[in-house]
Amino acid sequence: MHDRHTTPFALERSGTDGHRPAPPCRPAEARSAVERAVTERCRTRHLPCDAGALSDAVLVASELTTNAILHGGGITDFQVDVVGPGVLLSVSDRSADLPVAVAPTDPQGRRRVGGRGWPIVCRLARDVRVADLPSGGKCISVVVPLS
Repeated sequence: MHDRHTTPFALERSGTDGHRPAPPCRPAEARSAVERAVTERCRTRHLPCDAGALSDAVLVASELTTNAILHGGGITDFQVDVVGPGVLLSVSDRSADLPVAVAPTDPQGRRRVGGRGWPIVCRLARDVRVADLPSGGKCISVVVPLS
């Protein structure tokens, strides 16, 4: 059986009136959407929720949305689906630039501020995909395991 739960962001998007709600504009909203989707799945399926796995999914959502805001020109779309044993997160932004990992220190050996988001995403998520969007920008989709 294929277990799938979707947040209101994605559910409203498929409505017949063509209304598309605005994506979350802050990482806190994305974190809340992930928490709601995972807890709802656990509640309705009478499954235990792994607190560590939920924390990983929330952190990945936060990093992806923060990166879209800081480096991608803003969030243009956001979706969270609980599919089987994982959380599928998709974040779109206005930039076609690929995400990059930067060294934790500069050429003089000084510690850099920031630059840890993409490595965190790549460490915690599986099936990381970056796709160009026809209208410009990109969509980053990842699956964060829930077990």
